[in-house]
Amino acid sequence: MKDENFNIEEYTIIFKALAHPIRLTIAYNLMLQPECNVSKMCKCLNIPQPTVSQHLSILKNANVISGHRRANQICYKVENPKVINILKQIS
Repeated sequence: MKDENFNIEEYTIIFKALAHPIRLTIAYNLMLQPECNVSKMCKCLNIPQPTVSQHLSILKNANVISGHRRANQICYKVENPKVINILKQIS
């Protein structure tokens, strides 16, 4: 009953990263918009920048989000199709 296209380890890492309410909120909202920077996330979530950055680091390390530099800020977005599919299921 093993599906060669299903990587259980990859999904385990994704689900662990999404298991925290703040990280799930960040990922879900990033799925709904093209991209967002840390400053805007701090304002929307009403939490300090170091806390947001810590959660973003966990999401990035789990390949849930990606970030790219735009001038002096980093903009984040969800690009992983598996993550997008998971997040669409909860909406």
